[in-house]
Amino acid sequence: MISSIKNLRFRNKNQSQLDLGIERKKEPDRNYMHGGRSFYFFDFDDNIAFLSTPSFIFHKETGSELSLSSGLFAQYSADIGKRGIYKDYKIDYCEERGTFRHFRDKDMKALHRAMGRRQPFVRDLTAALGHPEFHWKGPSWSCFYHAVFNERPLSLITARGHHPETVKEGIRVMVRKGYLPNEPNYLSIYPVSHPDVKRKMGLRFDTPIAQLKRAAIRASVEKALKTYGENPYHRFGMSDDDPQNIRLITEEMAHLKGRYPEMSFYVIETHAGRFVKHEVFADHVEDHELEKEEQLRLFGGNS
Repeated sequence: MISSIKNLRFRNKNQSQLDLGIERKKEPDRNYMHGGRSFYFFDFDDNIAFLSTPSFIFHKETGSELSLSSGLFAQYSADIGKRGIYKDYKIDYCEERGTFRHFRDKDMKALHRAMGRRQPFVRDLTAALGHPEFHWKGPSWSCFYHAVFNERPLSLITARGHHPETVKEGIRVMVRKGYLPNEPNYLSIYPVSHPDVKRKMGLRFDTPIAQLKRAAIRASVEKALKTYGENPYHRFGMSDDDPQNIRLITEEMAHLKGRYPEMSFYVIETHAGRFVKHEVFADHVEDHELEKEEQLRLFGGNS
């Protein structure tokens, strides 16, 4: 009893009963008895969590910059410079001064690190956790927590360009503050805009984000099969909120289903407040819109 009280003492007072894990037992993987595993792949921004990190677009003539939230950027990115309210603006890919400069690591000297200066992702995530949880928890938070709590093999596939270790550092903040019970059982981390990650996948620096995510999914599935072996009972699911990403992710899942027809593949769409599970087959997709209480079972049944 004393031990339980001691463990709870450091929990954030705003946390829900779900996060605390009260009366919650670890669930065996759905197909564990057959040697199958459930692999969870997650986008981060606006999916696991909402952060305040802005993107910037620039007027084609004046060069003036306009700040967009990650949600607005995802909604209008395909139209920027082409049509609609942002047709007179453009995306600048400069790492230091461009559109995604806050989605990249800063070059920090050892002195700055010793003084406690942190990378933008860690700083923004820490700031978000200081707000009530309904402000920062994304639509797939419950699924993410479920996967972490039950130690499912998990991949983070994000458009950000931070080093993978920076992403891990940010997740550790969630652990230290009590929002996660432990660090994830990482299968892979792909911040697909990071130069080293692109090189690792053999892709060009200007490859579109959706294509980068598609390649990262393929690489993560291949790593899963190399690490855990091929098994017809394996199940793979990717959760994302961006419609452009959803389309190419679904195409890649269909390709993978064609290669591994006995395994199961799912795309979880969290765009515009919806939570839709797309079960992907080689030649078609079956859609199932889920209610909030169903979201813990990402793949149906014991996941």
